[in-house]
Amino acid sequence: MRIRDLSTKFQHSIVFLIEMTMYAAVLATFFLLFSIDNPEIIVLSRTAAVTLSTFVIMLVLLTFMYGKFDAGRRRWGQIALSVSITVIITDLITYFELTIMKTNEANNTTFRLENFGILFLVMVIQTLVVILASYGGEAFYFWINPREKCLIITEDVKNAQKIAAALGAFEKKYEVSGIVSYEDPNLEEKMVAADSIVLYDLDASKRSSLIDFGYQNLKNIYFNPHIADILEQNSHPVIMDDISLFSTRYHMISFEERLVKRFMDIFISLAALVITSPILLVSAICIKKHDKGRVFFRQKRATVHGRVFEIIKFRTMRENVENYSATEDDDRITPVGRILRKYRIDELPQFINILKGDMSLVGPRPEMLENVADYEKDLPEFRFRLRMKAGLTGLAQIYGKYNTSSRDKLMLDLMYIENYSLVRDIQLLFQTVLVLFKAEDSTEAFKND
Repeated sequence: MRIRDLSTKFQHSIVFLIEMTMYAAVLATFFLLFSIDNPEIIVLSRTAAVTLSTFVIMLVLLTFMYGKFDAGRRRWGQIALSVSITVIITDLITYFELTIMKTNEANNTTFRLENFGILFLVMVIQTLVVILASYGGEAFYFWINPREKCLIITEDVKNAQKIAAALGAFEKKYEVSGIVSYEDPNLEEKMVAADSIVLYDLDASKRSSLIDFGYQNLKNIYFNPHIADILEQNSHPVIMDDISLFSTRYHMISFEERLVKRFMDIFISLAALVITSPILLVSAICIKKHDKGRVFFRQKRATVHGRVFEIIKFRTMRENVENYSATEDDDRITPVGRILRKYRIDELPQFINILKGDMSLVGPRPEMLENVADYEKDLPEFRFRLRMKAGLTGLAQIYGKYNTSSRDKLMLDLMYIENYSLVRDIQLLFQTVLVLFKAEDSTEAFKND
């Protein structure tokens, strides 16, 4: 126990040490193996300085895009995936930089790609190092930190099973100690016994006193946001005479931001159509060969200011079937369609919509008109997401699923809109790659009733 108590005090230092050891091993692997044919990269030389600078700068930038080594906050597999992608892209960019540096009279007179075997070996060893460090970091974190006992407080106990299942997915970090109504007469006693308090689907007026009590008793507090909470994220203090206030202003994208965003949309979508053209061609052939039907599926969707446009996707369902959101084991989906949906290939033709200006690369999800009408019956504020042009990717598309609730979709979209920045757009574009590695989760359909 004394060892564990000592480790707790230095927990962040030990995790940081594991992280630095991992990155040092990753860097050493690249430079030592490539020095076999390029000895100049491990001695004091211009080539070594430029190559090292490229590797470190790209590693730092991509870590910002894909996420850091945050053991205990994410599952070790998620950390290993994001860090591995960061390292592999860093390897490729540094490899190309080194190849360009070698194109000179003393080495290669023309640009030539070589050492593919070494590059592959470097990536394999680095991936194993990252996996080992990620697993070790998580194992150490949960050896030091016991599971948080979470008490879920809600208005609808039955509806709270969803958040209980979400916490259960992180079984090493959370333990659901109970689900109770906010009107429970023994509520404060149960809150004191828990480590963390989860306030699920409670109005702000009902949350306030519970948050105060939890804060007084040093409890971790989790709650799903309402619109007022999202607006408060960007609030700033204002003092009027001797009165302190918080000022919140709704976010509107500026003309300059729209111009840069549109330029980025055109440039990247054109490049994407060229790069993915073989996938587009093969997908079109497979769809046509399967049932001789139409290759593309067009459907009316809503974008900025409620303007209606026709979205273009690869057809994944049988023709002439009723139009509604996909359900689990949906027999309308073709065998080819299941593969296209699983890996989001059916979304690729939307680059055409982006070029036309109907959509943006990043933005709120373009919902079916039928869904928008249904959602607005229960959530009139759902229309707020139409303040920005619909996007191919975004917070809702990356972190949500096909069966994510309308309220949760709305909160994700509003978080994006109210925290908009071009840097955030670039970050979300990079993170979209991760969606391909969680295909089963991200394409999970609505349950059959």
